[in-house]
Amino acid sequence: MAILGRTFLVLSSSSSPLTKNTRRSLFPFSQNNNVNISGVRIAPARRTVVVQAVEHRATWLPGLDPPPYLNGTLAGDFGFDPLALGEDPETLKWYVQAELVHCRFAMAGVAGILFTDLLRVTGISDLPVWYEAGAVEYKFASTQALFIVQLLLMGFAETKRYMDFKSPGSQGKEGSFFFGMEASFAGLEPGYPGGPLLNPLGLAKDPSNAQDWKLKEIKNGRLAMVAMLGFFVQASVTHVGPIDNLVKHLSDPWHNTIIQTLINSSSS
Repeated sequence: MAILGRTFLVLSSSSSPLTKNTRRSLFPFSQNNNVNISGVRIAPARRTVVVQAVEHRATWLPGLDPPPYLNGTLAGDFGFDPLALGEDPETLKWYVQAELVHCRFAMAGVAGILFTDLLRVTGISDLPVWYEAGAVEYKFASTQALFIVQLLLMGFAETKRYMDFKSPGSQGKEGSFFFGMEASFAGLEPGYPGGPLLNPLGLAKDPSNAQDWKLKEIKNGRLAMVAMLGFFVQASVTHVGPIDNLVKHLSDPWHNTIIQTLINSSSS
């Protein structure tokens, strides 16, 4: 009875459930988890196992741990920053905007080069090859006039973009010198203007779909930047446009490749 009374005293004064070792110390004669003394049954202690799920992110190099400042919230974030350029949060914000603009310029440039080169190769239009287009004198305006107009228009657009980056949402308000069309360019965040002019189909109005469209845009933009780099190398080595290079490759795919082209250009 003294042992049983001491056992109940320990049970009543303990705030935590009995563990297996505690039961063995109290009842060394018991070999199982259920102890029976004078008809009293003590339930075995229950263990709660918490399994923490580890989220696996897709990275540009499988098995690579992304840097802590790239936590996957940015569109197209696959942990690629070998030079640690985005360690500073403010600098990272600017790099995101810079990449987005370069992606859009590259997509527009690739589409324009392929379209005009196709018209030139097929003979539909007498257009210059893309890397000589800037030196051509056009009949409807002089080169100097085109340069000034482009400088003014792009300077205005880039200034407005920078002002919206410094003060998000400021360029969508009335009186922001947008010729009364502020509501037509209203967007959700810097770098993503919307409205009926730049988002006529309303593809990104739903926030749940906006992230998917951002990812698609940045992926296509990065591919376009790689394509533009390829156009530059092609023009420097072959001195023809991309459509001419494609036609030459398709005429003899096993011999007209980038390897043979580079070898011939280095030997000549």
